[in-house]
Amino acid sequence: MNNRQRTPWFLWPFVAIWRLVAGILGLTGRLIGVVLGLVFVIVGFVLSLTVIGAVVGIPLIILGLLMMVRGLF
Repeated sequence: MNNRQRTPWFLWPFVAIWRLVAGILGLTGRLIGVVLGLVFVIVGFVLSLTVIGAVVGIPLIILGLLMMVRGLF
C-alpha cells in the first residue's frame, strides 16, 4: 500500500530543503511563493555584492530559485 521509496542518506539534505520549500509554498500559495522567491533572489544578489554578505546571499539565491521553481511547477 505504501509506494514511497526510501531516500538514500546522501540525498537527505536536498530532500529536506525541497520539503521545506514545499511546506512554505503550501502555506503561502503558489503566486505569493513565486514572488517571495523572487524577493529572496534579489536580496541574495544584493548581499552577494559584498564579500561578507556572500555567505548569506548565495544560500538566499538558491532558496529563492527553489521556491520559484516549486511555485511554477
